[in-house]
Amino acid sequence: MLPLPSGAVPLSLPLPTGRSLLVAFAAVAAVVGVYFAARETSMFAVQRIEVTGARPSVIQRVDTALAPLDGTSLLGLSAADIDQRLAPLRDVSLVSYDRAFPHTAKIVVSAERPVAVLRRGSQAWIVTERGRVLESVGDARESSLPRIWLAEEPVPSVGELLSAEDALRPARLLGGVLSADASIFAHVREARYADGDLSLVLRSGTEVRLGDADDLALQLAVAERVLEATGPGMQYVDVSVPERAVVR
Repeated sequence: MLPLPSGAVPLSLPLPTGRSLLVAFAAVAAVVGVYFAARETSMFAVQRIEVTGARPSVIQRVDTALAPLDGTSLLGLSAADIDQRLAPLRDVSLVSYDRAFPHTAKIVVSAERPVAVLRRGSQAWIVTERGRVLESVGDARESSLPRIWLAEEPVPSVGELLSAEDALRPARLLGGVLSADASIFAHVREARYADGDLSLVLRSGTEVRLGDADDLALQLAVAERVLEATGPGMQYVDVSVPERAVVR
């Protein structure tokens, strides 16, 4: 231990007194007491739920699912509580949740769009643009969505994602067609993936060949222009190389 320099005075820090400790503990207890009191009273009760991030029709369903949370304390409301209420909406997931005191819960959701009816033999399921299985379908004829045919691969449980490429890739292709806001979607009967190439079969029977669909928006625009110019009766329109479209 080094000796103190000559003339140096040792420093001594004052210890807290019993009274100061009592005051500090009382202040902490008061804050904790106010917090738990606020959780149990209407001081910060939810009076408004703001939902964004999805289409109006989806937001309406989310509002209905979250309606029982009205009156819940903002301090006690958690993302897990919201997730639990959204669980029956298989196409909706929570992105973020924030509190806007004193009475507003701000919620951002993400919704997947149904894009196809997946068929395997006599069985059918509704699938989303990400390839998520939404629900089984008793009678596939009741849906006008395009078809995706699956030969032998197993279909995941409801709520899970497809794993078979010949089902997953067409589902994502149809999601891309929707996102491109292409009018051709309304005329699609079937989406296919075979030997690394994607294609759409229209209700007229014409096949639109897209290759790996690496420039989907341009390919769809070219295909629509070609179909307008040629009219019905084409066996296929190949826009895998959109600069050199081929028709037959």
